[in-house]
Amino acid sequence: MFLYVNGEIKKDKDIHISPYEHGFLYGAGLFETFRTYEGVPFLLTDHMDRLKEGAGELNVKLPSSLETDIREAVPALLKANGWKDGYFRLNISGGAEGVGLPATSYNHPLCILYVKPLPAEMPDEKKGATLQLRRNSPEGEVRRKSHHYWNNILAKRELGEQPGTEGIFLTEAGVVSEGITSNIFFVKNEKLFTPDESCGCLRGITGRFVQHAALALGLEVYEGRFSLKEAQQAEEVFVTNSIQEIIPLSSWDDISYPGASGPVTKNLQKIYSSAIRSTIEKHQ
Repeated sequence: MFLYVNGEIKKDKDIHISPYEHGFLYGAGLFETFRTYEGVPFLLTDHMDRLKEGAGELNVKLPSSLETDIREAVPALLKANGWKDGYFRLNISGGAEGVGLPATSYNHPLCILYVKPLPAEMPDEKKGATLQLRRNSPEGEVRRKSHHYWNNILAKRELGEQPGTEGIFLTEAGVVSEGITSNIFFVKNEKLFTPDESCGCLRGITGRFVQHAALALGLEVYEGRFSLKEAQQAEEVFVTNSIQEIIPLSSWDDISYPGASGPVTKNLQKIYSSAIRSTIEKHQ
């Protein structure tokens, strides 16, 4: 498999990372996951903007040309690997700075663009399961898509091998936070609800798109702190991420929902699909 590393496309077996890399030593790294449609990355600028915000907090100096570089690397990687589309992970870490915590900025970050095949099939719907493990608090002011993923790994192990189920985190205070790899939304009385950043959830790119789409449909959108009971009283529930898009839940614990037949969810999926098609046409 071929990957992109600091401006070069290389075979993965030929890539070597320094043992002094701070992404490895101290978790000083950030990443973004996105996918392509007909070879075109979707919402890439939004992903890059979020990455830049996190890099600013971590004090990582990103190249000014990074987004342009990644846009050029995406088709090159697809071609090198012989794929039409792919699941991409853009990883930025502090670089090889030796042992010891830095007092200054990271001026020579390591940039790796990973790619792997997309799943053969995407789920039409999933089940939700409330986790016993609680969502940990963010390292900084808000949660970043960082290398600090132990909480998610433990949650995945609690859930076990259930590919059709998304584990849902609560906070220590018992309010709904997010899924293991997703943001969560619920619909009630023509209103769309989702946890706010005080609940320790990541500000998702697909989730932000969905909020704007809901407003376009005439729904009221509320971010806030919601108990498990409040959330599960919803008429529809769905989760979002950049690979699987908008995935309705058919159940959450022992409560049933419309799943893929939910009218609000279906309308939001249509808007999302339309935006994908517009992005593809713009780049043809």
